[in-house]
Amino acid sequence: QVQLVESGGGLVQPGGSLNLSCATSGFSLSDYAVGWFRQAPGKEREGVACIGANYGRTYYIPSVKGRFTISTDKAKNTMSLQMNSLEVEDTAVYFCATDLIPSHHGICTVVVDRWASGSWGQGTQVTVSP
Repeated sequence: QVQLVESGGGLVQPGGSLNLSCATSGFSLSDYAVGWFRQAPGKEREGVACIGANYGRTYYIPSVKGRFTISTDKAKNTMSLQMNSLEVEDTAVYFCATDLIPSHHGICTVVVDRWASGSWGQGTQVTVSP
């Protein structure tokens, strides 16, 4: 059974940092794309960053590029999202996910619809406030 469990959310001031972690089980991190998504109050869920299958390429949405870093740890079956220089606009519930789509090209997309048949964690709240 595929499972993903996020941790590491919390309250931080603008300019601060948080590291989100996602414990995974039931699949290999190398077999499928994995990614982080977020949903702010009253807004649609959006993709933030992803890593392609076979430890492929990473992708970041423009608003977080240079501030966030996605990574995986095969030995621990975890994935992480290091978030630096946080902004109030980063406030949201953050979700980790895997698309469960076999791929050999190592390219990922954060288009939410593509991940609909995958597996998701339950989310962790990140609040950035003065």
